[in-house]
Amino acid sequence: MTLLARIIGAAALTASLLATPALAENKKVTLSQAFQSMLYLPLYVAIDEGFFTQQGLDLTKETAGAPTVALSAVISGSAQFSIHGPEWTAIAASKGAPVDVIANVVNGAAVWIATAPDFKFNDIKDVKGQKVVTGLMPTTSTSLFIKLLKENGMDAKTEVDMIPVAIGSEPGPFVARQADIAVMYEPGLDQAVAKGMKVVLGFPKLYGAYAFSAVTARNDVDPDTAQRVVNGMEMAMRFMTGNEAKTVEIAKKEFPTLDPVVVEAAVKRMLADGVYPPSVDITADALKVSMDTQIALGNLATQPDYKAFVVRKFIDSAVAMK
Repeated sequence: MTLLARIIGAAALTASLLATPALAENKKVTLSQAFQSMLYLPLYVAIDEGFFTQQGLDLTKETAGAPTVALSAVISGSAQFSIHGPEWTAIAASKGAPVDVIANVVNGAAVWIATAPDFKFNDIKDVKGQKVVTGLMPTTSTSLFIKLLKENGMDAKTEVDMIPVAIGSEPGPFVARQADIAVMYEPGLDQAVAKGMKVVLGFPKLYGAYAFSAVTARNDVDPDTAQRVVNGMEMAMRFMTGNEAKTVEIAKKEFPTLDPVVVEAAVKRMLADGVYPPSVDITADALKVSMDTQIALGNLATQPDYKAFVVRKFIDSAVAMK
């Protein structure tokens, strides 16, 4: 089944339940996130610090469980906004879905490679012939790893032994030394570091600005509501840039089952590596780098038209706020 068919199919499952009313004066809106993820911390900061409320919104956060399900909620109308990788939006838009992206959420390739403490790593070619714990495809972490191998003349299918596991469970087999190398997101990365593993390569610094997660909306979204959502996200990102300690405190509240030490290390790493952006801006270069990964993997045929795909009017107004 094609990606678009899965998206439309998920939307059809909920269509019969929909009866989207006109927005009330207090602007009740629903945002569907793919997962409860540390990558989406700007959203949680905006909620917890009351930035959406200050913008006149009564925002309900729903967790879809998968990017395609979150996106399908927007396509069908059961949610006005969704948060996930912009590649899902680009693929759907390329097939005719009426969606685009309106704000940045994560602006760095939030993936790292870690190794056992005694593994000698000088560059990516040192993984040749090794076992590597990776997330089950499709996922950006494994996609970036495969792309990096290809760029360095290696074939992921024949020159490394990937051990695919459910996303988020990478620390288990890695710490158990089923492999000396792992490709990881946070907070799994710092969970492994807390057990003595070492970070040897960071994709955020390797790629620079990279549109990793974004807010998606239908292209017929109510513009006033969309502007308020983007403004709230902008306020959160400015807050995070100047309030590291409070940002860490919010993250600990949002992820109460995680070791607080791991949460703090993960948030500080992502702030330092530029994973959390200073604003909602999505540059043409950041989008191109991100979509190049999907094109290289065959998930997307061509680059989306930046001017049509990224709604600058919402971004520019938010960035200009005093």
